[in-house]
Amino acid sequence: MIWSVLSVVAVGYFALAAYLYAFQETYVFFPSRVMWATPADAGLGFDDIRIETEDGEMLHGWFVPASDAKLTVLFLHGNAGNISHRLESLGIFHELGLSSFIIDYRGYGRSTGKPTEEGTYRDAEAAWRYLVEQRGIPAEQIVIFGRSLGGAVATWLATQHTPRGLIIESTPTSIPDIGAQVYPFLPVRLLARMDYDALEQIAAVKAPVLVVHSREDEIIPFEHGQRLFEAAQKPKAFLPIRGDHNGGFLISGGTYTEGLSQFLKSLSQPSNSYTEGSSSSDPIEPDGEGQKNRATKELR
Repeated sequence: MIWSVLSVVAVGYFALAAYLYAFQETYVFFPSRVMWATPADAGLGFDDIRIETEDGEMLHGWFVPASDAKLTVLFLHGNAGNISHRLESLGIFHELGLSSFIIDYRGYGRSTGKPTEEGTYRDAEAAWRYLVEQRGIPAEQIVIFGRSLGGAVATWLATQHTPRGLIIESTPTSIPDIGAQVYPFLPVRLLARMDYDALEQIAAVKAPVLVVHSREDEIIPFEHGQRLFEAAQKPKAFLPIRGDHNGGFLISGGTYTEGLSQFLKSLSQPSNSYTEGSSSSDPIEPDGEGQKNRATKELR
């Protein structure tokens, strides 16, 4: 009887491991084809953009200009939904005086193809080339911004080019790290076919870095932000916010926007230096001490 039970458990265990190995993309990518709104619905002017990747996929994006903008944000979103779910962020960037360019990865929104790790990197590269080659925006006027899984894509892109700055928000250190936390009973690091290893990549980034993470993030624990900050080269800054994974930037309100503003202002300083403190008037901290949470849901 005992051996029968153990046999069933073993078969179930290996079946689950095999399923996760074969279909892990369904646990990482959650694209939506439904476009809920456009920047016009948020009162923003925009250009509807189509760009082609080096492997022939057609990507859809929006370029949202700001008057007298000195910097342009290349926005790489997370792994769920599409660009129509990021209007609040486009509004924040616009209020900060930034132009922004956001794209949907292959398989998301109106972009063709099917998402893969390598594909998202190619998509980010295509977006960079569009800004530099077609818009004529110099690299030193581009800030790469990535949220959640998009932070790993943004970090990779910042190792291929040298932007004016890199901002990563609510970003995991890697897919295997998150998987090991969610499925501690499985050999996730052996099963993983995707890496998105932001922790390894960020050490090679030469641009100033801002790491943003909520102490209350229920999907990507705060410690991921801490580790990414520690691995980044100087100059760098850490902005702790509050709220959940998907809404922390909104819940944090002025703390968030002032932190972004302070970082962006620092980019105009010759030394690229930051005033790193922890007072309420200066939300950017030089360290990432704070509570740690567990990842219990899919990465968004």
